[in-house]
Amino acid sequence: MPNRLAASTSPYLRQHADNPVDWREWGEEAFAEARERDVPILLSVGYSSCHWCHVMAHESFEDEATAAELNARFVNVKVDREERPDVDAIYMKAVQGMSGRGGWPMTVFLTPDAQPFFAGTYFPKDGRHGMPSFLTVVRSVSDAWAERRDEVVASAADITASIAQADTLEAVDRLDLAGTTRDAAALVLHRAWDRTHGGFGRAPKFPQAMTIAWLLTRFDRTGDDVARSAAVQALDHMARGGINDLLAGGFARYSTDERWLVPHFEKMLYDNALLVPAYAAAASRTADRDLVRVTAETVDALLTAFATSDGPFVAAFDADTDGVEGSTYVWTDAELREVVASTGHDADRFARFLGVTPGGNWHEGGAGVTVLHEPVPRDTFAQAEGLDPDAFAADWREVRAALRARRDRRPQPGVDDKVLTDWNGLAIVGLVRAGRTLARTGWVDAAARAAEHLHTTAVTSDAGHVRVQHTAGVDGFLEDHANLALADLELFGATGDVRWFDRALALAEAADARFADPEGGWFQTSADGERLIARPKETWDNATPAGTSVMIEVCRRLHALTGDARWWEPAERALRLLADPARRMPTGFGAVLRQLEELAAGPVEVVIVGAPGTARDRLERAVLDAHHPSAVVVVAAPDHGDVVPLLAHRTEVDGRPAAYVCRSMVCERPLTDPADVARLLHDDVARLRADAATYTAPEDARTDDAGTVER
Repeated sequence: MPNRLAASTSPYLRQHADNPVDWREWGEEAFAEARERDVPILLSVGYSSCHWCHVMAHESFEDEATAAELNARFVNVKVDREERPDVDAIYMKAVQGMSGRGGWPMTVFLTPDAQPFFAGTYFPKDGRHGMPSFLTVVRSVSDAWAERRDEVVASAADITASIAQADTLEAVDRLDLAGTTRDAAALVLHRAWDRTHGGFGRAPKFPQAMTIAWLLTRFDRTGDDVARSAAVQALDHMARGGINDLLAGGFARYSTDERWLVPHFEKMLYDNALLVPAYAAAASRTADRDLVRVTAETVDALLTAFATSDGPFVAAFDADTDGVEGSTYVWTDAELREVVASTGHDADRFARFLGVTPGGNWHEGGAGVTVLHEPVPRDTFAQAEGLDPDAFAADWREVRAALRARRDRRPQPGVDDKVLTDWNGLAIVGLVRAGRTLARTGWVDAAARAAEHLHTTAVTSDAGHVRVQHTAGVDGFLEDHANLALADLELFGATGDVRWFDRALALAEAADARFADPEGGWFQTSADGERLIARPKETWDNATPAGTSVMIEVCRRLHALTGDARWWEPAERALRLLADPARRMPTGFGAVLRQLEELAAGPVEVVIVGAPGTARDRLERAVLDAHHPSAVVVVAAPDHGDVVPLLAHRTEVDGRPAAYVCRSMVCERPLTDPADVARLLHDDVARLRADAATYTAPEDARTDDAGTVER
């Protein structure tokens, strides 16, 4: 029978609307009922595109007998982690503390006052592989509540106290900009680098776009070829692996194996938003046309599959289709050959190119099932086949279109159509950065459309007090304010439209007022928001950059544009909190390390003033192609006014566009020749690299494989 989730704003919750489990949404009503009935809360957290969430739902939550016991023993609460990242963050700490691991579905048992006392992730309906059955867990927890209440309550209080302390960090006395922190982090990461398959660590492998962005920035500042090689190799192997949708573009969440071959097939907006600028940055530093192509294909996926008609982007695509993981995406040898043959091209050749064999490569998907991938680089394959690479690329475009058309006729995965402000902010930033890097103005235009829609639908202002919605009906979190503010600043830099600066400033002021921690950094939830058992302060850059990391960048950018110390001080305090954990655990602090790398290069601001057109574009191109690691680059029309301090008194020279290269807002004479601008910036980069080459890390910056200090 239908439960109480049918009217939910969350597609994930609506997936469970017909479960026999009497689900409630998170809220006081559920906790009041638990107190009245004197039963615990079963909290189940997941998201719509999560494969194992679907598995547990099918095995247990759709089962009448299991549901009957859950309804009798608990008040059952279902939460979409993407809609309520605050709830997810708090109780994930409980799961990790109790089980030593995390993930989704997340299963947490709470007292009626929301304190956790037992937790795990996926529990199978029938016990296997050392995991108890879900009903065994349910009965044991219920019995403990009935028979050992005092013990359970005491344990819950201890766990709650540990959650409240989990985000406590000790700040370093001063920021180390000489290199110790970043060099130590680079050594840890270097030792985790998979030189065979690319990426870092073992299976499962995640894209780690923020780490890659840091490595490319490190290369820009120091000339560290190892950093560039590790970044480019990871991007290349991901692009050729099954984690990349070779037919429609876009990347899946992660690879289940070390070779990037078999993904969990869900596609998330944030992964693709973060990978787009990473691929663009690598492409611009290598002149690798495959990296340019992958960037464009991923952007195409964002602008076609993810984009709504109004401009913003949906959250995700499911891993499953009709309950079967990956069925939309995989191929048999016979079907692929049939489609290729229909185009008039050589089926044997394209089976070799895509790694398709009669035996298949994904045995969990069934006999003879293949995940498409490119075993060798495209040009290498063409040359081995005795073909001109450009001619082969043209043939592949025809075959790709035919395979895509056939695949589009299959049942398609579900779409989570939530519009999340924070993830949309990431997408806008990615499109602007990639668009500027590769000179694709249409990408910047698409980003502006999405941002305009968010400011119309998700941002409100009452008596000057700005508030942001996370998604429909949910008040915004730190990451919503910070990501949208950074998106506005990127659009300001690309367009010179002061409206974007004004919007970013208002969002940043609202964020600092509502989320700031007097001890440094920012809380995830606002001071005037819902009171939970803890006030989370997310500092790790996990699948997405932590709100704290993004807020640091917003403050730094505002400081560069205004010279106002009120923006540098909170950024500096937050960086001092994160410097030591970033040194020890670099894959969890990629965004922070990139910013420390930029700070080490020293402040550089570039203003390009002039009417839109070829002359201004050439100056901008010269600046961007110099790849200065810390440059904040703003274009502005001749009549921009003096609203933004960095732009004050910046004018054309004799009616020609001019570039002002500044350091802490003190500018060189304006330059009108792109070659002169390029020379100035290249000289500065050469100086940075020379300084880096003479730097010797102190003894205590050397780390062992575990990231601990050698003595």
